[in-house]
Amino acid sequence: MSEINGDRAEGTTPAQPVNEPATPPRPAPPVPPAAAATPPVPPAPRPPYGPPAGYTAHPVQPPRPSYGQYAGQAPAGSAFGAAAAPATHPTQPTLPLDGAGAPPAPPASKRRGGAGIIAGAVVVALLVGGAAGLGGAYVGNQLWPAPAATGQAAPQTVTVNNPDKVNATTAIAAKVVPSVVTISASSGSSGGTGSGVILSADGYVVTNTHVVTLDGATGDADLRVTTSDGHVHDAALVGTDPIYDLAVIKIEGASGLTPIEFADSSALNVGDQTVAVGSPLGLSNSVTTGIVSALNRSIEIASSAAPDSGEGDEGDEGQDGPGGPFFFDFGQGPRQGSGGESIKIAVIQTDAAINPGNSGGALVDSEGRLIGVNVAIATAGGGGGEAGNIGVGFAIPSSIAERVANEIIETGSATHGLLGASVMSAAYVEGSTITGAYIDSVVAGGAAEQGGLKEGDIVTAFNGVPVTDSVDLTAQVRAAAAGSKATVTYVRDGDTYSTDVTLGELQ
Repeated sequence: MSEINGDRAEGTTPAQPVNEPATPPRPAPPVPPAAAATPPVPPAPRPPYGPPAGYTAHPVQPPRPSYGQYAGQAPAGSAFGAAAAPATHPTQPTLPLDGAGAPPAPPASKRRGGAGIIAGAVVVALLVGGAAGLGGAYVGNQLWPAPAATGQAAPQTVTVNNPDKVNATTAIAAKVVPSVVTISASSGSSGGTGSGVILSADGYVVTNTHVVTLDGATGDADLRVTTSDGHVHDAALVGTDPIYDLAVIKIEGASGLTPIEFADSSALNVGDQTVAVGSPLGLSNSVTTGIVSALNRSIEIASSAAPDSGEGDEGDEGQDGPGGPFFFDFGQGPRQGSGGESIKIAVIQTDAAINPGNSGGALVDSEGRLIGVNVAIATAGGGGGEAGNIGVGFAIPSSIAERVANEIIETGSATHGLLGASVMSAAYVEGSTITGAYIDSVVAGGAAEQGGLKEGDIVTAFNGVPVTDSVDLTAQVRAAAAGSKATVTYVRDGDTYSTDVTLGELQ
């Protein structure tokens, strides 16, 4: 401790000066130091260093889930949530910025530790402040929260070991992590975990339908939510939207939560920074980074919860089975099979690592604002086997998620547009020279017919978004609300036209 506190090594005192005559005729013989020096006086014993009274020790993290176990599953032979053995060298808790419960300050010349912590908060404040408009006090409280009033310390949401090396991702994490939760769903002997994004201070949370229904296995799963600070709450299902795999739950008795800030997902560019926050494999408060890999992407996913839409999208040629190589980033048990219905959804593609359990979590931009709700991943081998990150992940754009979530909160369900046409991918139509959605037939009195669309037309854009196949068109139509107006661009006999339509309602 001598180097930290600036003390001298124990058992030593400074040598005393030797008094000499003012004008000796010759130098006096040297006096042996042992005879001239004052006998050393040992310093008073000091108590061993440790946390000050009333300051809770840093909590020991639970053991990581072993490979081959489902997320959240307890190790064999131990009770779920049992405490791990204390670490050999426990880490001391980080001091709160307000100094509450802090140990006595060391000498002024050796205040490197405290200065580093505050400097780290300032750096993070600058990083977030420039991007997200947050002040240093906010960031400091996120990175170094004050001790809770109870006897137990809540887990840290963002860990900073080197305050001199904090970066923009640290700042983004400090803002976003408190707005993301871990969701545990169980029904009988089945169960699993996923993630969710806080919408309101009183506990509304958006997530995926396949998380709260165990991929359509149940409509009344028991739901438990763990917030980033380690508090566990019961939750109730508000409503699901299996058409876009979104759902809203309500944390019971919640208040003072941190809602996510929304961004305009339609203003994104390919190459923009992305940060994914969630609970892959049950590992809460996990943060990964990447970029927007592609926009205006649409995917088809097999979903046991999906209803029969009644409006077929023909032309599944080229897909790797129903749903193609895309699967929900499932956080429980074996991945769902490829049978049954499928859904077509518009997504943001990112290379930020997304793994099973990230479903329902946040994909945010460089300012920590929500740009998407993580929903699915691609797998290299198609169906079967365990899914994992290969750098191709998908999130439902925030503009769609916000509309659907608000409708669920207001009415318990969400609406989706209906064009009233049967379509197939133009690339598989004999004689076609362009890509798009080929109209095979129209429904009498439907939006397509009323807008002047006919059999043989090839739709190339919907509300300005490029359409390259039938999945693109269906995903864009479903993303719009029932009764909304839309502009359809199409090609007929080599000429390009556009028409405005009023969408019907998908039942």
